[in-house]
Amino acid sequence: MFIGNKEFDLKNNCYIMGILNFTPDSFSDGGKFNNIDSALMHVEQMINDGMDILDIGGESTRPNYTKISDDEEISRVVPIIEAVKEHVDIPVSLDTYKYKVAEAGIKAGVDLINDIWGLKYDNGQMAELIAKNGLPCCLMHNRNNQQYNCFIDDVISDMQQTVDIALKAGIDQKNIILDIGVGFAKSYENNLEAIDRVDEFRERLGYPVLLGTSRKSVIAITLDLPSDQRVEGTIATTVMGVMKGVSIVRVHDVKENARAVKMTQAVMKGY
Repeated sequence: MFIGNKEFDLKNNCYIMGILNFTPDSFSDGGKFNNIDSALMHVEQMINDGMDILDIGGESTRPNYTKISDDEEISRVVPIIEAVKEHVDIPVSLDTYKYKVAEAGIKAGVDLINDIWGLKYDNGQMAELIAKNGLPCCLMHNRNNQQYNCFIDDVISDMQQTVDIALKAGIDQKNIILDIGVGFAKSYENNLEAIDRVDEFRERLGYPVLLGTSRKSVIAITLDLPSDQRVEGTIATTVMGVMKGVSIVRVHDVKENARAVKMTQAVMKGY
């Protein structure tokens, strides 16, 4: 798969997606990189630490987050997208579920759309936009409730609906990445099961998978730690993800996770 001008071997390798929350209220690093200069310095550091893809978000999606308008989100993300594109050579993902924000991001130069609602937020406009522009996309599992009859079967059924929306809109199946949605519409036990069965999720749906567990509540509850002390817990899930065949891990702590991925892959491949 090409993301921007770079080719990714999603069958045989696992890549690092670094997180840049350009928001004042992210659960983990809200406000920390909320100006262009500090954000660019952080991006350059993440590249040096082993980041392969940059994921920019302008609206926090932590539990009980405050939804912002399309215009406010656009005003947050477009300047940093343009600045990143001007200063460094890195594929850029935009973390948004809103069609108008994605449209503005594409005009600013983003290479991938990361949709936490799996194309189900609007009436098909996001899917049509992605298809029209021929972009790759990461589509996450999400729903409005935590009522599951059989957890993994229901998640896979939900995601098949997302895949169907994508294909019907004309998104090339080669441009689809799926995300099991750790931390979204799931109980603590559901999140543990999602991580444990991510290989089944990947195999049954047949698409490359992104795993996003970085500093999330499943780690907080397990280890009883604040958000800035969850790197070891994140690394444990990253290693599990690599061993279960995920293609991308989305993380805050790039250096530590990149090293863990490299070591895990070396053991698995024998070189």
